[in-house]
Amino acid sequence: MDVERLVEQVVTGLGFELVDFETSPKGRLMRVFIDIECGVDVDDCATVSNQLTRVFEVENVDYDRLEVSSPGLDRPLKKAADFERFVGSDVQVRLRMPIGNQRNFAGVLKGFAEGVVHLSTEKGEVALPFDEVEKARLVPRF
Repeated sequence: MDVERLVEQVVTGLGFELVDFETSPKGRLMRVFIDIECGVDVDDCATVSNQLTRVFEVENVDYDRLEVSSPGLDRPLKKAADFERFVGSDVQVRLRMPIGNQRNFAGVLKGFAEGVVHLSTEKGEVALPFDEVEKARLVPRF
């Protein structure tokens, strides 16, 4: 059974977006990061946690601890839709393979089209292949 797909079904069924799902190496700890347009509060996390606990019991998913939380201000960008949604936001992007001599980029997300992430950096515009993005996060402004 694909636990991540099961988690995504439950989370989206409750009206939330599954931002990220992590498990410990032996699958004993599960971390679920959820989001919704108006923001996640403690009651939302409790609702999702209770529902997942019930579903895991029915589906015989073996685990020791379940953590449900918001993705935080430095939300990870995982899917293409994330890059489209957060256009205009400050981001940090790390690539799997460097472009020139650079793997890490920081700047304003200008757009996402045809599998390419467009970023405005201090050195100018840069186009990064989405398939090469290893990790990307929002950078909160204070």
